[in-house]
Amino acid sequence: MADAPARTDPAPTDPGTFEGVTIALGAPLARYSLRGRDAKALAELIGRKLPAKIGSSDGDICALGPDEWLLRAPSGTTIPDGAGLPLAVVDISERAVALVVEGPRAEAVLQSGCPRNLGRFAVGEARRTVFEGIEMILLRTAPDQFEVDVWRSFAPYLHLALTTAASHTR
Repeated sequence: MADAPARTDPAPTDPGTFEGVTIALGAPLARYSLRGRDAKALAELIGRKLPAKIGSSDGDICALGPDEWLLRAPSGTTIPDGAGLPLAVVDISERAVALVVEGPRAEAVLQSGCPRNLGRFAVGEARRTVFEGIEMILLRTAPDQFEVDVWRSFAPYLHLALTTAASHTR
């Protein structure tokens, strides 16, 4: 049997530091796509409260649609899969990585390639959006900090685009 290929980080592990902003690869996370029309049954299954308002987050869960949530938890976190129930709980931990953009210029750097008005993006808000055409989930974790969940295959380009914007945007 062949050895499994070693997983490499899709972006530099050392943070990129620019005037007023740092861009870093986030810590590995367990990620679960949660789908279900009955939010109460899904919440009972996973033992966590689900945010009701689309775009909001509650702890480690983001509400992305009327019946869709994203659970972002410490690496190694497991939850029941809901087999036999009219719910979908899918482990997508390996699909995406997080890039952390923080500092007084974080909003300006992200705004340079994102069509959303990030000035109106509240702390705790989580939304699907794009940066230069790359789909991402953007979560504002502090007034000057954002976490960007992006598919692993797009992370190298997004990291390059963000660091280029950081070095040119004032």
